[in-house]
Amino acid sequence: MSGHSHWAGIKQRKGVNDAKRAKVFTVLAKPIVIAAQAGGGNPDTNFQLRAAIDKALAYNMPKANIDRAVKRGSGELKGDKMEEVIYEAMGPGNVMMLIKATTDKKNRTLGEVKTALTKNNGKFGEAGSAMWNFDQVGAIIIETDEDISLEELEMAAIEAGAKDMKTEEGAFVIFTEPTDLQKVQDKLKENGLKISEANLSYLPKTTAEIDAANRESYEKLLEVLDELDDVDEIFDNL
Repeated sequence: MSGHSHWAGIKQRKGVNDAKRAKVFTVLAKPIVIAAQAGGGNPDTNFQLRAAIDKALAYNMPKANIDRAVKRGSGELKGDKMEEVIYEAMGPGNVMMLIKATTDKKNRTLGEVKTALTKNNGKFGEAGSAMWNFDQVGAIIIETDEDISLEELEMAAIEAGAKDMKTEEGAFVIFTEPTDLQKVQDKLKENGLKISEANLSYLPKTTAEIDAANRESYEKLLEVLDELDDVDEIFDNL
């Protein structure tokens, strides 16, 4: 899974102070709201909601927070409608970027993302300027500290119908066709594997390399974008 993801950032924040933990819970609540808006508040019949709740539980999000997010999405609690948006951009060294955000105020989020890019050697792109270089896939993450070997993980992934797989940042990542995500996830769970996260992701068709100076500048841009509450994930072609 090339690029930067809030999965790594959230994982690093486990056990941090209350203020930062509250921010993590805000990030985790948004996919629950989106899923409940799209498919209703029953996780038994709404796979997207079930996956979002499972992810939140994995990071010890209180049940009260989860229930509140479900009720907001299903309309039981008042609140502006949440929307998912993907912004296309070019980072330092001509890195192609997809910036995924969830927001209840699109104009606010757009302004914040544009400002972050402009101040950190990035450039906001028109629709299609970067998306053409990415394929959408299902991504299932299993932390590699599970009591199972990589060889066993690979075999289980193949038997479940995985498209591809790789190890990254202390995790085993299984890729699927977008339409096969639920089926592969269910089969892995049947085999007793503990899934940390399952969602749709983007993989680059072609990758790029940048020099040390541009990489330092790009890492700074990622840090600034990561601090924006509405930004969920960033995919790139590095």
